[in-house]
This record gives sequence, structure tokens and C-alpha cells, in this order.
Amino acid sequence: MPELIFPLDSSRPFEDQQLVGHNRWHPEIPPVATVRPGDTFRVHCREWFDGAIVNDDSAEDVLNAPLRTVHKLSGPFAVEGTRPGDLLVVDILDVGPIPQEDSGPLAGQGWGYTGIFARTNGGGFLTDRFPDAYKAIWDFRGQTATSRHVPEVSFTGIVHPGLMGTAPSAQLLARWNEREGALIATDPDRVPPLALPPEPQDALLGGVPDSDVDRVAGEAARTAPPRENGGNQDIKNLTKGTRVFYPVFVDGANFSVGDLHFSQGDGEITFCGAIEMGGFIDFHVDVIKGGMETYGVSENAIFLPGNTDPQYSEWISFSGTSVTLDGEQRYLDAQLSYQRACLHAVDYLTKFGYSPEQAYLLLGAAPIEGRFSGVVDIPNSCATVYIPTAIFDFDVRPSAAGPHQVDRGMGAPHAAA
Repeated sequence: MPELIFPLDSSRPFEDQQLVGHNRWHPEIPPVATVRPGDTFRVHCREWFDGAIVNDDSAEDVLNAPLRTVHKLSGPFAVEGTRPGDLLVVDILDVGPIPQEDSGPLAGQGWGYTGIFARTNGGGFLTDRFPDAYKAIWDFRGQTATSRHVPEVSFTGIVHPGLMGTAPSAQLLARWNEREGALIATDPDRVPPLALPPEPQDALLGGVPDSDVDRVAGEAARTAPPRENGGNQDIKNLTKGTRVFYPVFVDGANFSVGDLHFSQGDGEITFCGAIEMGGFIDFHVDVIKGGMETYGVSENAIFLPGNTDPQYSEWISFSGTSVTLDGEQRYLDAQLSYQRACLHAVDYLTKFGYSPEQAYLLLGAAPIEGRFSGVVDIPNSCATVYIPTAIFDFDVRPSAAGPHQVDRGMGAPHAAA
């Protein structure tokens, strides 16, 4: 086993560990450990809410989820000799749930969860259609996920980290805050908000000295969105065997990781659309000196995806165009097209007996594929969502016999906003 450089004790909160991570981006958060180019090492990760979401049949925890506390990131880890302008090469050697702990109160101990977040506390991709909080618990058996809240489906997990990234420079951080602040100012009272400004309350800043905590907390960026440093990209294909090339903005790169997922569909469309869990991840790191200029990587990571994804050969697919639910034409709005494709899939699955919320939770958690299929034919873009047929315990294809009717059981737990 690789050397464990960031251990977590499942019996203790994230803030009360041997090494303390962080939940904000800032260049002054000091590294918790230093590795060398060519090193291989293991990191433990806590699920993004550090145990606030529990294994039960209620969604009150999702309704009241403490969003200011996320994400619980392991790191930062400095890579010796790395300088701004370099590319940090990160290989994912292995990733999985909490080792040797197949039961317990923490997500990752044999189970995980998917949540539809209430419009008033996070929202989601389809929040206009689904404004309330719902939850699904998924049980792990080897690589397979099943749920008492979404019956008659099972699928192979596409295990990956939702969030990895390097620390921003002071200049880059200031640019984030300026542009996101300007966006917020266009509609400051919007629910859910257009962006998240720095939030000193609940900021976890690792080893920042007490004398600097207030200043740093007032500047540090929230970890919710992806940015130039990588961050919360939620790319389901960053699986075992993936190689990622991250731009470096500070000495040492100060690489961090968290938000592990047992599985996820393209887009993580319910906001907490993946199957969230804690676990471990093994890395190998290296450096390409001057790589940002050499390869034109001035912002955002590039990656070579792993080859351990589940192999599905048959799909049922749905399309959508850039026309709103109330019939308004939009110009080549690819995001709206994907929303409509997802809603068409939800409507289809309800014909088999699923509630709309069960169908939505399934699309967030299962390894669906989302594609932009046409983005040039004015005025309508076309997006498609592909669902593997093998994940269902019944034939989900249309036929003259009509749709099979599932026993939806207890359904997905619901908490009204």
C-alpha cells in the first residue's frame, strides 16, 4: 500500500483530526505535507458534509444541509520544486470507499447518498421542476449500488473524485472574487444565488495562523464551482487510471482533493447528484517544468481519462432542444437543451411507476451520458442523455406490451422547503 500521508479517523470530526484540511481556496493555506515528483501516496477523504447526511428514511438532513461548511478537502499537498507556470501531473492509481469499514454512520462505510437540494438551500439543475428536498440511500456490494429508495435498478459504480485542484495565486483569487461578485450584483436576491461570495462563517483554513484567519476567511473562495485551478469539476470519468495535468499558480502547487463519488451521471444534475461517500485515493505525482506555456494550458486542467469505467453496450436515449417549458424560444442554449432532455427522461421513467423524484435521483447517480449533439443549427441546440438499459431489472425499452410497473416501495424521502 502507498504511504498514507493524510489519515482520517472515522470516529472523529474532520476538524479534529491529526492533520486538518480546508474548505476554502486561498494561496496562504499552508501545505499539510510535502511530496516529491515521482512519489506515490495515499490520501483519506471525508464525504463533503462530514457526516451531516445520515443513512435513514428522512430528507430533513438534506433540507437543512450546512452548505457553508463544504467541501471538506484533504490537503493541501506541496510538490517539492514545483513553481508557477509548471504543470502538475496527477495519476489516480486507485480510489474507493473507506477501507475495511463496510458499515457505520459515515457515507463511505458501505453506503452513500444522493440528494435533491431544495431551491432555498442550494437548488439543482432542474430546480424549477423539483424545488423540494429529497434523498436516496445507496448500498454498496463490491462495485454495485442498489437503493431501497429507487427500486429495481442496480449499476456498477464509476468511482471518482468530484474535486481536485491546485491553489490559486493571490492575483487569480482576486480575479475570481471580482468577476463572481459582479455576477451576483446583477441579481443579488436570486434564489438560488448566481454565485457564492467568500463566507467567513464556517471557513476551515487548515494551518493559517490565528492572526491571519479573519483576513484570509474574508478573501478565500468557496469550493462549489470549478475554476482555472480545476476544483469541483465533477467529471465522472476521472476514474482509476486517469492522468490529469493541472496548471500551477503557487510554489509547491498545493494540491487538494475531496468529494469522492461512488457513481455519478453526467452533470451531477441534482446538485448532490452523485453517490456521495468518504474513502481513499492513491496518487502518483510528477511535474512538467514550464508546461503551462509549452502546452498552452493557461487555465483549467486537461486529462486522459481512465479505462476502468463500466462497459455498457445498449442505451435508451432522450433529446431536448432550447425551448423552455412554457414555449419560449432560446438561441442555441445548450444547457436548456440538456435540461429538457433530462426532463423527457424523467417523464418516460414515470410511465414505469417511478415517481418523478425517484427518476431524477436515478439520473444523478447512475452512469448516464450527456452529450451536446447539435450546437450550430439556429435557433435550436440539441442535447441528449443516454441511459444504459442494463441498469434496470426489467426491459425499459418501449414495446407493444406496455411499460412494466415497478413497486416504488417507500419512495424517496421528502422534506418540503
